[in-house]
Amino acid sequence: MPAARESLLDAAGAALARRPWSAVRMVDVAASAGVSRQTLYNEFGGKEGLARALVRREADGFLAGVDRALACPGGPDARLTAAAEWTTAAARRNALVRALLTGCWEARLPSPAPAAVASTAPAPAQRRADGPLPSPGDLVALVRDRAAATLAGSTPAKARTDAADLSRVCELVVRLALSCVTAPPAEGQVADLVRMALPRRLTV
Repeated sequence: MPAARESLLDAAGAALARRPWSAVRMVDVAASAGVSRQTLYNEFGGKEGLARALVRREADGFLAGVDRALACPGGPDARLTAAAEWTTAAARRNALVRALLTGCWEARLPSPAPAAVASTAPAPAQRRADGPLPSPGDLVALVRDRAAATLAGSTPAKARTDAADLSRVCELVVRLALSCVTAPPAEGQVADLVRMALPRRLTV
């Protein structure tokens, strides 16, 4: 039941915004979503399963935002800037995204084990959530590879570089964006930092 699952995750996220995860009660999440507590347990298995699903959804949402940023019009510098700005903005707005990107989990957040857990969940989405959760290094690699794949097909011929160089440039930008998460620059300076980091051939 995808609609009930999304409603329950929305309710869990809203509850987490108001109180620490340790104080979030399953009965309250179910009531807020307008479903029975049994439906919640059927869908997630328990509070740990709910936490894993919530973290997985935030990771997926972050990566979907990266894809949207990389699809923006403009040259390589514009696309990498958009991805870097999305990364810093998403981490500022969402404590779970910030924790996923930095590996620093506040005490008020759920912190499910990153390794896969045994799953008997009937829902495919929960079986995926019960699999390994992405580490900061995993997310760096995923964003780097998505950026490199996008730019490889859209970079003007005169600015093209080999795949290894392009991958290194993309990783540099991702790591620069992460530094802006932990030490935020002044408003609007993410773009300036990205342009300073890029080889001249990739700026337009």
